[in-house]
Amino acid sequence: MRKKRVLLFSEGFGTGHTGAAYALAEGIKRLNPAVQCRVIELGKFLNPTVAPWILSAYRKTVSSQPKLVGMLYKTQYHRSLNRFTKLALHRVFYTHARQVIEQLKPDLIICTHPLPAAVVSRLKRLGLNVPLYTLITDYDAHGSWVNAEVNRYLVSTSRVKSILTGRGIPSDQVTVTGIPVHPKFWERSSKETLRQELGLADMPTVLVMGGGWGLMFGEEIMNALTAKMDQIQLVFCMGSNDKMVEKMRSDPRLRHPNVTILGYSSDVNKLMEAADLLITKPGGMTCTEALAKGIPMLFYQAIPGQEEKNSQYFVELGLAEVLDSERVVDKWFRLLRREYAELEEQRRLRLSPDRYQPRDCAVTVLEMLGNSKDLAGSRSALSQPCTEEAVYLTP
Repeated sequence: MRKKRVLLFSEGFGTGHTGAAYALAEGIKRLNPAVQCRVIELGKFLNPTVAPWILSAYRKTVSSQPKLVGMLYKTQYHRSLNRFTKLALHRVFYTHARQVIEQLKPDLIICTHPLPAAVVSRLKRLGLNVPLYTLITDYDAHGSWVNAEVNRYLVSTSRVKSILTGRGIPSDQVTVTGIPVHPKFWERSSKETLRQELGLADMPTVLVMGGGWGLMFGEEIMNALTAKMDQIQLVFCMGSNDKMVEKMRSDPRLRHPNVTILGYSSDVNKLMEAADLLITKPGGMTCTEALAKGIPMLFYQAIPGQEEKNSQYFVELGLAEVLDSERVVDKWFRLLRREYAELEEQRRLRLSPDRYQPRDCAVTVLEMLGNSKDLAGSRSALSQPCTEEAVYLTP
């Protein structure tokens, strides 16, 4: 019997979209190894010469003109990509998309970025007969995600579902699954054991993540972070920005036994579980990984648009706070030093299984494929994770 095949299309605008695709693929394979999954950044795959230039231009725009990015997000918020745009995308950038699909012969296509979702939607209008799911990778739903040809939307929360149904999408075509995270984030380990494994001291620990591009905050915040290094351990994880790593390692303020500076790490799951507080940009994937580990978050430099929406969602639930001054750092460092046991208890409550179940998205896809093995016990029913009920209140 032919194995079922799932083809996941993404794009490299940031790291979250492709990260979600790989997380879902790994989750599906963990639960049912018989299902074959393939992840492709479609534009890069079809046009490896032009794609890096476009992604580089996008990165520079986000870094240097975030207000412009936010303005474009807001002015187009309620609009799907029009037919002319879809046609132009197809002819200029995705000409051979149909050939890829016909060669791989998937039983299901899942898109984790609006552009490949628009391209596959157009192909479906032209006769492609493969179910199309769209996995929205943030805690908001921009209009560019919406296409009439999508068979099902997989979304983070009931709030996002309401946004889509408010735009006329039938309720039964939207399933709340939560954003998928890699199976490494499904597991639990001892904080003390992980700190020993990672070479960290057993003391209050703050993990600072710069995002996939290693973006950082200003001097005021950095000075506040380094002021208490004798009592608070700092772990910086700067992603792929090697220049930033070199600059930080040469900074006299950071030459301290309680400071660890990392570039890209495949152990983010362990770092999050070993830490007591996460300082990060509010990307959809990072926020969800932190949710899976129950760690409180401080957000800095949210990109106007989807990151602002992510930030609003987690702050409203009491899962995070905006890092807008050194006062916020001082408050949390004081809590870590003086009220450590209480913060640990809050973290335990945040890991309650009725809050967020990181397997849900993979289980949903398998159930809808009709290819589930014995998943009894992995989830009692298609639950609604990430509900709007507050999980804990930031102090």
